[in-house]
Amino acid sequence: MTSTQGQTGAPATPLERAIVEEAAKKSALVWVRGSEGPDRALWHVWHEGAVCVVGDGPGEQPLTGLGRADGARATATVTVTVRSKDKGGRLVSFEAAVTELPAGSGEWAAAVAELKGKRLNAPDSETITERWARECRVLRLTPAGGPAPLPDGSLAAAPPATPATTRRAAPARCRSCCCGGAGAADAERDGRAGLAGRSGPGGTGPAERKVRPGGAAAGPVTPW
Repeated sequence: MTSTQGQTGAPATPLERAIVEEAAKKSALVWVRGSEGPDRALWHVWHEGAVCVVGDGPGEQPLTGLGRADGARATATVTVTVRSKDKGGRLVSFEAAVTELPAGSGEWAAAVAELKGKRLNAPDSETITERWARECRVLRLTPAGGPAPLPDGSLAAAPPATPATTRRAAPARCRSCCCGGAGAADAERDGRAGLAGRSGPGGTGPAERKVRPGGAAAGPVTPW
């Protein structure tokens, strides 16, 4: 059997299609990289040979950069990475063609019926399909070709740019006892003062002696 790994657009073999389908069915989410922005994690369902997602409405996951938002049956290409449900690591990556399903169509209704059952904590579960039809997009990500080869290097992403900064320098000395400042010295001094009134090896007073029945006093011991 000839592998099509890494050949974008090349027909996938039955084994490769089975690998993609099984991984997507078992994973709770997929990572998707579109034409803009970083990879994003999207919850999804596997339906009729494709990954289906819903979003872009209030309270739903963002789908910016995935297809077009003009309501047309636009087609774009994205990279989908499926993670392991148990370990969280990469299982398989593949290119996918993006198709936006028109609200109210038969394909849309079939996909939404599957998505509705996977949407967690929806505030309007009884009327969620109507809200999705008005405010959201439903996308179908159809695998285009075989899986891409697994990377052999680090794929750690650089932190995104941000204007956030420290408003002022941290104080040179903290008076909290947890940081070893003046508060710590006060706590230590108070502790020594408390031990001064105690007897025994831990204090400064005379050590108590334990007398055995009919015998001499024992040496310094910890109090009963």
